[in-house]
This record gives sequence, structure tokens and C-alpha cells, in this order.
Amino acid sequence: MRRPLKQPQKRITDKHDFLDGLPDDLVVFILSKLSSTASSPSEFINILSTCKRLNRLGLHRLVLSKAGPKVFVNKAKNWSEHVHRFLKQCVNAGNLDACYTLGMIRFYCLKNRASGLSLMAKAAMKSHAPALYSLAVIQFNGSGGTKQDKDLRAGVALCARASLLGHIDALRELGHCLHDGYGVKKNLSEGRRLLVQANARELALVIRSVTSASPSRSQSDSSSSLTWRAGDYSVCPLLSDYVYNVAVPEVQPVGLFMREWFETGPGRAELGNGLRLCGHIGCGRAESRAHEFRRCSVCGKVNYCSRGCQALDWKLRHKMECSPEELVVQDNDGDYDNGGVELVNDDVV
Repeated sequence: MRRPLKQPQKRITDKHDFLDGLPDDLVVFILSKLSSTASSPSEFINILSTCKRLNRLGLHRLVLSKAGPKVFVNKAKNWSEHVHRFLKQCVNAGNLDACYTLGMIRFYCLKNRASGLSLMAKAAMKSHAPALYSLAVIQFNGSGGTKQDKDLRAGVALCARASLLGHIDALRELGHCLHDGYGVKKNLSEGRRLLVQANARELALVIRSVTSASPSRSQSDSSSSLTWRAGDYSVCPLLSDYVYNVAVPEVQPVGLFMREWFETGPGRAELGNGLRLCGHIGCGRAESRAHEFRRCSVCGKVNYCSRGCQALDWKLRHKMECSPEELVVQDNDGDYDNGGVELVNDDVV
């Protein structure tokens, strides 16, 4: 009598894939969480390239609408029609960070002013604070137009709205406007109060990020990160008058993209034609016409798109490099401009 054949034992690798058993709506929900917390584009792309199903569901409207700003971080040298198309898909899905990022790139880099303004306005109407502040800077400078297109009151109003949403740069800009009477009635005490509040918020934000990144560090180790180190640009002397430094705030991804675009990318030729880049390393905005940005009123060597950028760069770097120089600059209308904001006042705030 023949023995019955033994059933072959299934290997561990032959087990059923649990992902195949999950419904699409649950996978989409998981992918939306992953896209919102992804730390880089490659992290999100690696998830999509895992299998055809994840690739298909990863482009779902809900997933794209929840994508965080770090998903849109890209090198200017890697800019392509595929990247542009992906950003447009995210915009169509209602992603406000994508609206802001693509709006900035179109306005400053691709010179599509109307489309860029439209996208930033779309994000601003949904209370996107960086978009509100960017529109304020455009109004202050009359970017994309002539000097007569400046609307200082509109810039102040946009800064005020962005500051109410917690945007620190907008709060600092509003403080400078009140302090100098720029686009609004001069109010020294209120301007100084807002400048102090902006510095305090930034300090609290940085300390919170330091403590959350290393909760196991001792108090003595954490306090050492606030020690003065002259000439070290990895720290930002927000409280330099009190002999303290804190880490430089995280730069907006689109700012890094635009700076690379104009310094080493396709926009480098434009800077060679007399247009200037904002001196603050975290900004990346470039002039849309000659002599649009203000120069430092002390040395006249560095240009800034806003008072906020000027104050930040002064504390970060320019304070140690600036030296008085006899310089008079003629603007595009024949008037003379010596720069504008004196940073000595902000240094004591």
C-alpha cells in the first residue's frame, strides 16, 4: 500500500502579503500620513516605487493634498517638467504649500508673474502665512512692475494678517514698519514691542526644537548650545547684546531652491545683468528690475528685499563684516538712495 504524499510546508516567504488585504481607503489614509511627515522627496518617492499599487494610490488627491513642504524640496539643477507637473498635481489637489512653492518659483524664477501671484494669492486666501508675507514683500518692492507700483499700505496689511497667524518674519517686518513709519503711522513703542516679541518667539521656537531633538541631554549640555562663538555662522546671535547665540532657524525650502537657481542655475545670467539677490541666506528672492532692493545704509555692499531680511542677516553675519564706506547709489529713476534702514536701532532691541 502506497504511503500518502506529504503536503509541502509553506515557507515564510510564501505567506500572504497583508498589504494586499487592506482596502484602498485605508492605504490612502496611511499614505497621506506618510506624505505629511516625509522629510525629503526621496523618502516619499521610495514609498511610491515599492509596488504598482502604492504608486497608483500615492498619487491620490487626498495623499497629494496632505503632502508636507519638505516633499517639495528640490535642487534647482534637478528642475524638470516632471517636477513641475508633480507640483501642479499637488496644487490641483488643494495643497497650500504646493501653491506657495510653485507660485514663488513661477514669479521669481520662471518670470511668470501673473501665474505666480495667482497661486500665492490662492494660498493666502486660505490663511497660508508664508504666502501672505511673500505677497507683502512684493507689495513693498513693487516686484514685477515699476517703482510706482509699490503699495506700502497693502504690504503692512498683509504683514499684520500673517503675523496674527504666527509668522515671525512678518511680525518683525511689521515692527520695523511701525518703528520707521513705513506705510503706517510711526509708533516707536509699538514697533519696538513687536520686534522684541518677534525675537522672543524665534528664541522660544529654536529652544523648543533643540530640546525636542535631544531630550536626554543634560541641562549643562543644552545650555552650552547657547554660548557665544564669534565668527560661527551656524548660530544666529538673536541675543548678541546679551552674549548668547541660538541656532539658525530652519530655512524655507523654496528659499534654498531660488538661491541655488540664481547663484548656480539658469538664473545666474540674470544676476550678471545688474539684478541683485537678497543678501539674507535664507531668502533667495531676486530683483525683478534694477535697484529694486535696498542697500545696507552703512557699507552699501549688501542688498535686501525687506527690513526683516536685513535685520536677520545683520544678526547672523553682516554685523561682523559691515564697515562704513562712502557710497552713493543712483536708482532707476535718477534719485539717490543710501540704503534705508539703519540696523543700529534693531541691535539694541
